Amino acid sequence: MAAVDPRLDLISKSIRVVPDFPKAGIQFQDVTTILLNPEAFQATTDLLVEHYRDQHIDVVAGFEARGLIFGAPLALALKVPFVPLRKPGKLPGTRSATVSVEYKTEYSVDKIEMHIGAVKEGQRVLLVDDLIATGGTLVAGAELVRKVGAIPVEAACVIELPELEGRSKLDGLPLFVLVEKAGI
Repeated sequence: MAAVDPRLDLISKSIRVVPDFPKAGIQFQDVTTILLNPEAFQATTDLLVEHYRDQHIDVVAGFEARGLIFGAPLALALKVPFVPLRKPGKLPGTRSATVSVEYKTEYSVDKIEMHIGAVKEGQRVLLVDDLIATGGTLVAGAELVRKVGAIPVEAACVIELPELEGRSKLDGLPLFVLVEKAGI
């Protein structure tokens, strides 16, 4: 059995747990504290780059808000475009300049958008978010990518909350995760 990469422990220890956020009973896994530790942030980026370097990714698409933090440096390192997936009204331009998908989260119903033309037909897209819980956001992202004729090849998250079984809802979309945490 291969030794566990010590960078994973550094990343895991850099994540702050915020009790009862955004509502009672939730143990929120706050990845923004990774950003306070340059070594942990670099380790997170490096591990993602190492995993995706040879996978022929054409575009990295990151979800608002924390998926943007990890997706952008990954795209830069892979030398591919980065496409932000944002909540309604956050992308500049008119509504006719975006394509959207509605989805359920563990807390509510939401919608994500991207600019029309940001992802092109046939491109291989990597979806990046900070965390997978119920899987709704990643499923919506895959649907959004397919809606424009592109191919969602994999999803990447810093954290997985396995007890919420989000991975099982991805309908075969491969998922790469750095650390598992308890979220409830």
